[in-house]
Amino acid sequence: MKTLTEQLIRTATKRSDTEGVFVRPDGTTHIATLGEVHARASAAAAALQRQGVGPSDVVAVQLPATFDGAVAQAAVLLTGATVLPLAPTTGDRDLGFALRQSGARLLVAAAALRSGPLEQALATAGALPALETVVVVGQPGPPTSLPWTGFRATGFVPPASVTPDDRALLVYTSGTTAEPKGVQHTHRTLAAELAGMPSIFTSGEAEVHLAVFPPGHVAGFLGLLSFLALGIPMVCLEGWDAAVAARLIHERAVTSSVGTPAHLSAILDVAEREGLRTDSLREYMLGAATVPPALVERADARGIRAFRTYGSSEHPTISSGRADDPRDKRIGTDGRPTPGTEIRIVDGAGADVPVGIDGEILARGPEQFVGYLDPSLNEGIRYGDWLRTGDVGHLDADGFLTVTDRLKDIIVRGGENISSREVEEAVARHPDVLDAAAVGWPDERLGERVAVFVVLRPGGSYDVPAAVTQFEELGLARHKTPERVVPIDTLPRTPSGKVRKPDLRSRLQIGN
Repeated sequence: MKTLTEQLIRTATKRSDTEGVFVRPDGTTHIATLGEVHARASAAAAALQRQGVGPSDVVAVQLPATFDGAVAQAAVLLTGATVLPLAPTTGDRDLGFALRQSGARLLVAAAALRSGPLEQALATAGALPALETVVVVGQPGPPTSLPWTGFRATGFVPPASVTPDDRALLVYTSGTTAEPKGVQHTHRTLAAELAGMPSIFTSGEAEVHLAVFPPGHVAGFLGLLSFLALGIPMVCLEGWDAAVAARLIHERAVTSSVGTPAHLSAILDVAEREGLRTDSLREYMLGAATVPPALVERADARGIRAFRTYGSSEHPTISSGRADDPRDKRIGTDGRPTPGTEIRIVDGAGADVPVGIDGEILARGPEQFVGYLDPSLNEGIRYGDWLRTGDVGHLDADGFLTVTDRLKDIIVRGGENISSREVEEAVARHPDVLDAAAVGWPDERLGERVAVFVVLRPGGSYDVPAAVTQFEELGLARHKTPERVVPIDTLPRTPSGKVRKPDLRSRLQIGN
C-alpha cells in the first residue's frame, strides 16, 4: 500500500484541477486548486527539510481551516513527519501540554490566537525544550520566529524511508474529564479510513463536501484529507457560522457534509428563514452528540438524507448509516459497522450478549489507532485485540448498531441503570426543546436522580410536569423521568461538539 506522502503526490497529479474553497467568517473566499495547494505545500516541505525536519519528527500546526492551514498540514505529510493539528481555540495550558509531551520540533501558528498573542501563549506554556522553530502566519510574531510568507524553498525530495506503519498523525482528545490524550495514527490506519469513505457517501464524482469541523479534531483532519488525498472538491469554513454555511450550500451546490445535530439544525433554520435552496445537499452525516429523531425527519422533508455515525479519535468510524438506509434505521441507529470493522457487545464479564441487549461496545478494524503517546494510558483500553470504547449499545437483527450511552454517563437511581442518552432523545422530541443533556443529580437516598438541562425554543417551556406527561405518553418507565429540569441558553461543548457533562454536574452540585 502507499503512504499518505505518496498518495498526496499522486492525487495532486491526477486531480490537480479539483477546487478547494476556503471561506472566512465574513463570507469572503480563497479559491485554490489542489495543484496550487500541492505546489505551495511542496515549497513549504522543502523549507521544513532545510530546517532538518524528517520522518522521525513532530510538527505542530495551530491554524484555522484556511488555505495556509491546509498547505501547512500537507507540507508536514509530504516530509513524512508526524502532523499535530491543534485547534485555534486551544488554550495556553493545553498548547503547552501538547507541545511538551509530543516533543514537537517546529510550530506553525497564527501570530494572534483566540487566547491572545502567540508570544504570550508560548511564554505561558513554560519550558518547551524540543521546540526549535516557530513559523508565524499573519502579523509579526515572537522576535526569533520565521515568517510564513517566506517559508518556502526549492528542491523538495519525497522521503524514501517512510513506511505505511510509520506514524503520520498525532491528535489530542478533547480532555473533558482529564488531561488530553495523544492519539497516534499511522499512514496505514488513515488510509483505511479514507478507503471506507466511498462506502458511506453515495454522491461519487459529483460530490462537493462542506467541512465544518475545526482543525485539531480528527474529523477536521479527515475532512482535509478527503481533499488532499482523494481529490474531493471541498468547501471549508474557517469558523462556524450557520448563515455562511447555508448560503454556501445554496451557492456552491454542496452535496454532502458531516457535522453535529447543532450544525444541521442551524443550517435548516437559516435556509427556511432566508428561503435558501438545499436541494443539492443529498446526504448529511451526524455524529458527536445525541441526534433528535425530529431533526432527521425535518431534514428528510427538505430532501436531505441525514444519518448517524459512531466513532472516536481512537477509531474514527466504527459504524455509519447511509443516505439510502430506511428512515427508521437512519433515525434510530448508528448504522452498520464500516468495511473491515467488527463489533462485539459484551457484559461486565466480557461475554457476548444477545441481539438487542445493551452491553459495552468493543471494536476492531484497520483504521484503529496504534496507541496513546503516553503508554500508561493504554492499560485497560484493550480487551485482547479489541478496543474497549467505554460506550454502551446493542446490535439489532439486521446488524445495525445503536449507541445508548457512555458507561460513565449511566445514571444509577436506586440501583436502576438509566441511559442518559435515552432520556435526552425522549426530551428532544418535545416541540419546545431544541437541545437536551441528561446527567445524574446527586441524591442521599437514591444515589442519583435524573436531571436534564434544556435549550428551549423562543417562548417555549418545559418543566418537570411536562416531562412527566411526555414520558407517560411515550411509555417510558417512571424512574427514567427527569425530576429536575434546568433551562440553559446553550449547552457547554467541546470543539468537536460533545457536551461537557462535568460542567453540568458541577452546576447541580453547587445548586445553580
